[in-house]
Amino acid sequence: MSLSWLTRSAIITLATALLTLPGLADEQPQWRHGIAVIGEPELPADFKHLPYVDTDAPKGGELRLASEGTFDNLNLVIDRGAPAAGLGNIYDTLLKRSEDEVFGSYGLLAEAVTYPDDMSSATFRLRAEAKWADGAPVTVEDVIFSMEQLKQHSAFYSGYYRHVSGVEKTGDREVTFRFDEKNNKELPSIVGDFPIFPKHWWEAKDEDGNERDISRTTLKPPLGSGPYKVASVQPGGKITYERRDDYWGKDLPINLGQYNFGTISYTYFADSDVAFEAFRAGTIDYRRENSSSSWATRYDFDAVKEGRVIREALTNPFKATGVMQAFVPNIRREIFKDARVREALNYAYDFESLNKNLAHGGLKRVDSFFWGTDLASSGLPEGRELEILKELEDQVPPEVFTKPYTNPVGGEPDKIRENLRTAVGLLKEAGWELRGNRMVNVQTGEPLSFEILLSSASQERTVLPYVASLKRIGIDARLRSVDTSQYINRVRSFDYDMIYGVWAQTMNPGNEQMEYWGTESVNREGSRNYAGISDPAVDTLIRKIVFAATREEQVAAVKALDRVLLANHFVVPMFYSGEEKIAYWNRIAHPEPLPEYGTGFPDAWFAPQAGN
Repeated sequence: MSLSWLTRSAIITLATALLTLPGLADEQPQWRHGIAVIGEPELPADFKHLPYVDTDAPKGGELRLASEGTFDNLNLVIDRGAPAAGLGNIYDTLLKRSEDEVFGSYGLLAEAVTYPDDMSSATFRLRAEAKWADGAPVTVEDVIFSMEQLKQHSAFYSGYYRHVSGVEKTGDREVTFRFDEKNNKELPSIVGDFPIFPKHWWEAKDEDGNERDISRTTLKPPLGSGPYKVASVQPGGKITYERRDDYWGKDLPINLGQYNFGTISYTYFADSDVAFEAFRAGTIDYRRENSSSSWATRYDFDAVKEGRVIREALTNPFKATGVMQAFVPNIRREIFKDARVREALNYAYDFESLNKNLAHGGLKRVDSFFWGTDLASSGLPEGRELEILKELEDQVPPEVFTKPYTNPVGGEPDKIRENLRTAVGLLKEAGWELRGNRMVNVQTGEPLSFEILLSSASQERTVLPYVASLKRIGIDARLRSVDTSQYINRVRSFDYDMIYGVWAQTMNPGNEQMEYWGTESVNREGSRNYAGISDPAVDTLIRKIVFAATREEQVAAVKALDRVLLANHFVVPMFYSGEEKIAYWNRIAHPEPLPEYGTGFPDAWFAPQAGN
């Protein structure tokens, strides 16, 4: 028996009505070629290449780089050993960032991404042509495997992706990340950042018939899908990468004009001075100079005068990067728990004399955790920033509202003496006093003594003046420089009194703030909460940053966080130049112009004479 026309019409109408009800209609996903945490990516879906690359750059030649210390591991998954420099060259990620944009990323392994309005998940569609170096396709299973292994074996990734509650296959080439919180604008973007590893390779036996173990260090070259492969390894001494002519992604718009060098090598040196001599001798092609003193005095050799070595001081990388470089006391240690002690340590730091005597005036004192950017706090809080801080008034230092943060100023004998007197007064308030020439605890008689752990003897030159200043007020500070492996392991396990730390901030602070300063990371070995900060107001402000509905709200919350971190004197701010000082031999070159927010190194650089 057939249904009447009226009955069929009624059923169709009813079905249509049901499909329009919330939750019953499947929303058509909006697939995107790129993603931006704020706004939209700047390049259209049909862009031909990144704006700053030279698509006619020659392919070939070599790039010889230097690295300090040593290495004993080629496995990027785990927090063990000292990983070799440049391992990122062999792996691809789902998305790739443009150095011309603050917030934009575009598809690499993934040809498209989609997410719902509440950002409770993100789905990536893999490119069908994506291949591993052995010819096997990059699969959804590889992506799931990579996320699971990184969260299991890496403290950093475990913290950074803590809101990824699950990863699942939702199509032949589609993988979906589920998040345990909604409206976190950063999550869909950052899950495109992690390296993807080959599941089939790690779960197979090696060429000797042994089971591979992704939880252990290795010096055997791993398989990747990226533009380079490991060509040779001299453990602890040198690693060389070779460009893959069969790289699956070499013609993608996101990659054109890049990965030009035929080989990239990293030679390891005992310290920066030895590496500099190798550069001057011409066996190293490129050097990033971190010493303002060296920049002012050591680049007077013939190759510089003759134009064979080119020097550039670039502000590009810092247009959208805030920097805090500081002495970092480990607040997990009892002697540093009192904020007055930490503040006293700042009064004992004479930056002005150091800048004059060692850096030829080429440095600036850092006074913000977002120094050099529009996110840095200044003056007294007002507007929305003040409102946010008022909500936490009983949890933050009162001077947040009454006294703009400033570092002590030294450089002159009278000022130095006054600063040291202030330091002694703060220590007295905290229960310490000078007895003879030693600062001791009033109750226990124990001396105020600690070790400053350094990763290289080359750092000692800038730290020794601080040690001498501390000794003037009876504080026994000692330097200890250790090899790379020992330093990494001690920092991972928070086995130090004080270190020389650096944090770089983007213009879009988010989940990483919990990794830097949050209670969740304070006892998680391998986190970047080097200071050991566990503060309720800081935790609240981080969440306000992450869930800010507007850019204005986000900026206000960031500035409020900056003020609270500064007012608690969690670190002793040091210095930075605000420039990327680079020197390179004219056998390598960069495209013109450079990207707005970076140097394009080494991806967009090339050897001009390659192929001639």
